Amino acid sequence: MNPVIDEIIQEMLKVLDNSQLIQLKQVLKRRLGKATDDRSKVSNESYIKDYLAAKQVEGCSDKTIKYYQATLRMMFFSLRKHVQKITTEDLREYLGNYQRSRNSSRVTIDNIRRIFSSFFSWLEDEDIIIKSPVRRIHKVKSATRVKDTYTDEDLEQLRDNCENERDVALIDLLASTGMRIGELVRLNRNDINFDERECVVLGKGNKQRIVYFDARSKIHLKNYISNRQDDNPALFVSLHAPHQRMSINGIESCLKKLGRRVGIKKVYPHKFRRTLATNAIDKGMPIEQVQKLLGHERIDTTLHYAMVKQSNVKIAHRKYIG
Repeated sequence: MNPVIDEIIQEMLKVLDNSQLIQLKQVLKRRLGKATDDRSKVSNESYIKDYLAAKQVEGCSDKTIKYYQATLRMMFFSLRKHVQKITTEDLREYLGNYQRSRNSSRVTIDNIRRIFSSFFSWLEDEDIIIKSPVRRIHKVKSATRVKDTYTDEDLEQLRDNCENERDVALIDLLASTGMRIGELVRLNRNDINFDERECVVLGKGNKQRIVYFDARSKIHLKNYISNRQDDNPALFVSLHAPHQRMSINGIESCLKKLGRRVGIKKVYPHKFRRTLATNAIDKGMPIEQVQKLLGHERIDTTLHYAMVKQSNVKIAHRKYIG
């Protein structure tokens, strides 16, 4: 852009909305002899489609893409404005109304805000708008809650009350690798390297990483696989014919039933992942290595999974401070 146009646009940012700024930019370009496309004629749906295509290229899952699409469509349906005319006040009012009408948590509202921020930042980068209206909408603060993890006794109870070799192997693998449930259900038998006690999983964004399991998992996995009578390549399959690959819902249901049997509340796959992260940090594993183990892009995400035991904080205080 011409530096003179840049200066004028910057000075008018606080006075005009995106639609007016676009018009001003077009007038200035025409006066300086440069024609420009009239993007105000492009529909909101077209921009959503292009944005989602960009997110897909970045490696977002189909589930994430659908969530983004539904969130953006709902916002446009409510505001009934072209994207270039949407203001900060419009979005603040929308988020407030959304929270009140649905009694949504602050976490949910901040998730929606982050999607808006990503979308409008993309529009800004593509020169479709001059300035993202989400810039002045700050992160929604929410109370930090310490989430439950499994105790050693919980894990032993779960193992002892399994009624078959598959479930024992399933619990051991989740507990020792900390892999995501989506990664687990995609595993095949030939993905397991028993010699190195490791396997390659396909994580978020279609990124591969190596996870490691312990000796107990190796023994129970070998027992389970060697006693199977089916030829399904999947690592975990249903107990009865035709022995189909287990789904996420199938594993969640299996764990819930096991939890009820032993009297442990909230037994679900992700809790194994959080337990691994907590125990690893608690025993001194560097946070960067835990991040690598869990396959997190940002270290902040890893810290959200882990809680450090207060007793160890006390010991550390005496050791390092006095």
